[in-house]
Amino acid sequence: MPVRIRLQRHGKKGKPFYWIVAADSRAKRDGKFLEKLGIYNPNTNPATIDINVDQSVQWLNNGAQPSDTARRILSYKGVLLKHHLMGGVRKGALTEEEAEKKFQAWLDEKAKKVADKEKNLSKAQEEAKKKALEAEKEVAEKRAQAAAEAELPETPEAVSAEEEVAAVEAAPTPEDSVAQEAEAPAEEAAEAAEETPEAAVEEAPAAEETKPAEEKE
Repeated sequence: MPVRIRLQRHGKKGKPFYWIVAADSRAKRDGKFLEKLGIYNPNTNPATIDINVDQSVQWLNNGAQPSDTARRILSYKGVLLKHHLMGGVRKGALTEEEAEKKFQAWLDEKAKKVADKEKNLSKAQEEAKKKALEAEKEVAEKRAQAAAEAELPETPEAVSAEEEVAAVEAAPTPEDSVAQEAEAPAEEAAEAAEETPEAAVEEAPAAEETKPAEEKE
């Protein structure tokens, strides 16, 4: 019976996660399986992978063939490396202790790389959050400034220097005020002089009328 190590889909729409299973290659993808070897959750960052290394190696030794995706997962978790080392042990090229030592060294290096990646991801997330807060703060400041400017009364338009000079030149000086006050009585006297002949003409007939009346007496 040909056996495949493959993924079996679970989860809900839009957020799937997978079981890593050993199943008959003729079975449906999400049908019956022979053994569950682990889980793969791509919804986290980095992806969560939990797998039974020894059981997976055993299935590989028995001739199970992994799918392309399952092969990448097995390689990422060191299953293929351990399978290769166990082949060396069977051939006598390595002892079990040497194979286990090499495998453990690889696991330690892999764990360090994963830790560095998680650290970098956390740092990037913090920086992105900081930038988002700064952007929100800047937008809030601009809104507050716009609201404050909208509440301020309108300022008078600026007057140019030339207009100020013209206004100063057109304004009356104290000397002009004194001259206007001195001219005012003179103008009144002239007006009175102009009115006097007319008054004399009007009074003259009245005098003539009075004289004949005196002669008749």
